[in-house]
Amino acid sequence: MENKKKILISIMLITIIIVGIIVYIINNKSNDELNLNSLIIENGTESSNKTIKENVDKAEEKVKEIVVHIIGEVKKSGVVSLEEGARLIDAIKKAGGETKNADLSQVNLAYKLKDGDKIYIPNKNEKITEYIVQGNGDNTVSVGEEPENNLKGENKKVNINTANQEELDTLPGIGETTAQKIIEYRETNGKFNKIEDLQNVKGIGESKYSEIKDKITV
Repeated sequence: MENKKKILISIMLITIIIVGIIVYIINNKSNDELNLNSLIIENGTESSNKTIKENVDKAEEKVKEIVVHIIGEVKKSGVVSLEEGARLIDAIKKAGGETKNADLSQVNLAYKLKDGDKIYIPNKNEKITEYIVQGNGDNTVSVGEEPENNLKGENKKVNINTANQEELDTLPGIGETTAQKIIEYRETNGKFNKIEDLQNVKGIGESKYSEIKDKITV
């Protein structure tokens, strides 16, 4: 009888030990899986953040801007910003598009612009030899000949029948208001027959006419 009790106690102890070992193994396995999942998530987040940062850096490097000055027969003359690699047609669109008097056949719409370029869009009543002054001051010629003068050279006269507001503004004593009056006058009365007719425009007296007569033509 005594031996049976000893055997029974031994079996119970062994069973308890085995159950304890099993519980310990299960708990350790759960913790290991939890730690592993946490590590995977952490590494995955770091990797994802790194990828996002790299993509943002690449995008910032890729998008670079250039600044050009566009004048002439466009609706909004002035300085515009464009993405690097933009073409002349992009600058025209950014300036509000060409006017109804623009002659785009004289320019290369596919010309790849560079930072600092100055662009001149001509009208249908004039012929030009250059339409871009580059950032270094050199002219890009639209035909196979040397330009006689700069885009608005000192010797180039302003045609009062075709000049836009910005071109008229370059004349001595002619501001924005008077330039607009000149344009309105020729729209109402037709082209000037001779430069002296400019005095018919309100605001242009003999004194002001004397200042600009050598700088204008019809």
